[in-house]
Amino acid sequence: MSKIVTIDGRAIGDGNAPYIVAELSANHQGNLQIALDTISMAKAQGADAVKLQTYEADTITLNSTLDDFMIFEGPWAGESLYSLYEKAQTPFAWHKPLFEHARKVGITAFSTPFDETAVDLLEDLNAPAYKIASFELIDLPLIAYVAATKKPMVMSTGMANLDEIAEAVATARDHGCQELILLHCISGYPTPAEQANLRTIRDLADRFQVVGGLSDHTLGTAVSVASIGMGASFIEKHFILDPALGGPDAAFSITPSQLKQLCDDCRTAFVAQGQVNYQLLGAEAQNLRFRRSIYVAKDVAAGEVFTSENIRRVRPGFGLAPKHYAELLGKTAATDVKAGTAMRWDFVKK
Repeated sequence: MSKIVTIDGRAIGDGNAPYIVAELSANHQGNLQIALDTISMAKAQGADAVKLQTYEADTITLNSTLDDFMIFEGPWAGESLYSLYEKAQTPFAWHKPLFEHARKVGITAFSTPFDETAVDLLEDLNAPAYKIASFELIDLPLIAYVAATKKPMVMSTGMANLDEIAEAVATARDHGCQELILLHCISGYPTPAEQANLRTIRDLADRFQVVGGLSDHTLGTAVSVASIGMGASFIEKHFILDPALGGPDAAFSITPSQLKQLCDDCRTAFVAQGQVNYQLLGAEAQNLRFRRSIYVAKDVAAGEVFTSENIRRVRPGFGLAPKHYAELLGKTAATDVKAGTAMRWDFVKK
């Protein structure tokens, strides 16, 4: 299995800058123009891709108000699954103009399909990759259907145990997926930062020999930025033009200014990792002169003994290194030395 995944010509994985995905989700408020504007804004703020969710209420649940289909707690308490998804859906008819608009503004678009009809629609639109949502990670028939497209796959692992993740990965591989990204995910909306457990990212990548990333539902951008140091090569955040628009995902979605900060800070965190290094770097070279060294602090006459009164360890760094201080104490001066002179061995009588 490849440790580099390529989506729409962009390499993702070790040695490559983090791939930042703005998740549109339900943040279009049922308005196509808002969806189009959100795609444009994601591009303007520096995201690599926008991700849609491809379902309609009838393809994801049943139109029922029985208790099984009702939400009793959390941000969507009181809704039925059907009514929630009816409001949140990105209609199938929007997908073509959304994909065309993404190509026009120069940003990659792909999606999360929630059933086989969604995959068929996305194949007709030549989607460059597919995302499996955490809630669908146990839908092995759907994973198999997506894997058969031979496109890169991204799978979120929220709520899943190791056995369930292993089953999903095996299904994807067995049905043709060669490029796979696993996203560590906590399916809490929002997720408390103290439950983020970012160390899981590298373990997922190593355990399953895939590219690792994060689907981040915490508030703000700090956790996403921190994940870069934990091995994340792919970051996904819900994105909204203006939280005042409201909607199911507004409370845990980032704004345009936050998206720009996320993109900038994640890329800075990536380049800052560098490599293990104990050699002098260019940024430090000019400051070598300001390290401490041994200087003559009072005039010393030839034949006089060097003491803690007439030599000191001070900045700058042009004299002998401070490690020689004890060795110099008690030695005799070979010549007159003026105060303020950097100490040298030829000042010491042999």
